[in-house]
Amino acid sequence: MSEPLTEPREDLELATDVARDVRSFLETLELVASGRAGDQAVALLLLDVAQMCVAGAHLGARTDVILDDNVEPLTDPVPDMDKVRDGLVQQLEAIDAYSEVFDPYSDDPPVPYRLSDDLADMTNDLFRGLLHYDAGRGREALWWWQFTYLNSWGGSAGAALRALQSVVAHVRLDAAEEPLPDL
Repeated sequence: MSEPLTEPREDLELATDVARDVRSFLETLELVASGRAGDQAVALLLLDVAQMCVAGAHLGARTDVILDDNVEPLTDPVPDMDKVRDGLVQQLEAIDAYSEVFDPYSDDPPVPYRLSDDLADMTNDLFRGLLHYDAGRGREALWWWQFTYLNSWGGSAGAALRALQSVVAHVRLDAAEEPLPDL
């Protein structure tokens, strides 16, 4: 565990940026899950999931965050996300289920996924890092966000982003079939 005053400035800046993005993502999820986002739900989710992908790319592109201790400090428990997950299921009902190719380089068939699960699962990892950040442990938060980006929420964010982008593309590009004129 590092002390906040000994953390490099770049680490603190990145942790602050990621914490800001996490807060925005969590606020958007609550807004969508409550139904208050209305017709803007998909657009808001697309923006915030994309921003989390950018934040994750920053975490993945930097060198590994190595902590002085190999013991994670205790944090408050992460809130139960079942209410948010249930709200997302309701609000995203028409687009919740989608198919994802787990490994584009294999012959495995597409796997069924749910946007509500991807988004709610991301919150557990992101919120836990935010608890470290809010406790003044920016480097611990960075380690947590980087580690979980690489093995958990990064994949969920990428899959959710592809699904949301596909929804927007279908809404904007799918043209209604027009009858051909008689010749």
